[in-house]
Amino acid sequence: MSLILYGIPNCDTVKKARTWLDDHQLAHTFHDFKKAGLTSEQIAHWLKAVPWEALVNKKGMTWRNLPEEKKAAVVDQASAIALMLESTSVIKRPVLCMDNAVLVGFTADLYQQQLKA
Repeated sequence: MSLILYGIPNCDTVKKARTWLDDHQLAHTFHDFKKAGLTSEQIAHWLKAVPWEALVNKKGMTWRNLPEEKKAAVVDQASAIALMLESTSVIKRPVLCMDNAVLVGFTADLYQQQLKA
């Protein structure tokens, strides 16, 4: 199984996910989207598996600090992709891509269930 974990290294939730994967000896590639960036194709791939509403973290500081008109403009998948490309910090982290699935966020139970580790 091929695993790619997308996130930023200093995010606590990403750290927990990386530790969990390491503890369960699941080889994975880490993609730091702050440094390496993201493409609209990568985000579109995620959106085949999860709705854009699950990817845009409306509870985070990045979202809360956006101007109201910017928040109001996020009304569909296209506008959500544009925002995520402009400000990757608004993406709920981590995003784990597997062969046939995409997981957004991290809980040990979710990873255990989906990865059967």
